[in-house]
Amino acid sequence: MTATVTTPAARGGRRLTKKSVVPWLFLAPGLLLALVFKFWPMAKGVWLSFFDVRPFLGDQWIGLDNYTRVLTDHRFQEAIGHTLVLGIGQSLGAILLGFVLALLLEGQARSLKFVRTAVFLPAVTATAVVGELWRLMYYPTSDGLINSGLNLFGLGPVQFLDNPDLALWSTMAMGIWIWAPYNMVIIMAGLAGVDRSLYEAAAMDGVSLRQRLRYVTLPAIRPALSIVLTLAAIRGLRVFTEVYVLTGGGPAGSTEVWMTRAYTLGFTRNDIGGASAASVVLLCVTLLLTVTVNNFRKRGDVR
Repeated sequence: MTATVTTPAARGGRRLTKKSVVPWLFLAPGLLLALVFKFWPMAKGVWLSFFDVRPFLGDQWIGLDNYTRVLTDHRFQEAIGHTLVLGIGQSLGAILLGFVLALLLEGQARSLKFVRTAVFLPAVTATAVVGELWRLMYYPTSDGLINSGLNLFGLGPVQFLDNPDLALWSTMAMGIWIWAPYNMVIIMAGLAGVDRSLYEAAAMDGVSLRQRLRYVTLPAIRPALSIVLTLAAIRGLRVFTEVYVLTGGGPAGSTEVWMTRAYTLGFTRNDIGGASAASVVLLCVTLLLTVTVNNFRKRGDVR
């Protein structure tokens, strides 16, 4: 009989193989769910964007016709304008308000922890629920919450959601209210890493609060701000729930954004091919925007 000798290299190879396999076993359920419910539908949507989808007659290949039709449709062109206005205004407003909230609520006091938790609630509440609450607040008669406050100053009632000139701005206000606390948490994480000795040195030199924010705080939290800006840009392009719950794209299409237009095309008019093409275009723009913002962030970090 010959004895089998296990060398240290062989034992190390088995340990290495085990270490490399075990993490994938834990990741497998999540990856499987992502494949079935995310990546496969995404690939199917890209495939359907090249077809005239006819459920009972068979799909017909039409190439890029869906993309041409979507990009030349005046309703989609108007939706692009609304998406940009809503996305830019909502993103900048939420970042600015989140920055102010982070400065006001930064600290270790026990009372601040309670206030921060209360302020963060809109970010963890379902957007559909928040939309219903704001729709009630915007109630167009004097019984509505906001109009009741305006009546104290002899104003109103204001048709916030029924007026084409106000509906988009009213939706933007709700979006800022939802996402400002989320930005606040990220910015506060950046503020926690600021060297406090810089503030002490600035105070000894008689630096004003404005100069302290400009030359000490903002450069120190630049990585956090870049993350906030990237996430806000993506959210701005993909805005849907806020608009759908509040106005459904109305009145008279004044709040219709890219996502609500694609939803209407696919689920109301049964134009699955056109809706898929619109979604693919949005995906490509989102990826391009993300890469661009990341490149600018890396250049800023190098500098």
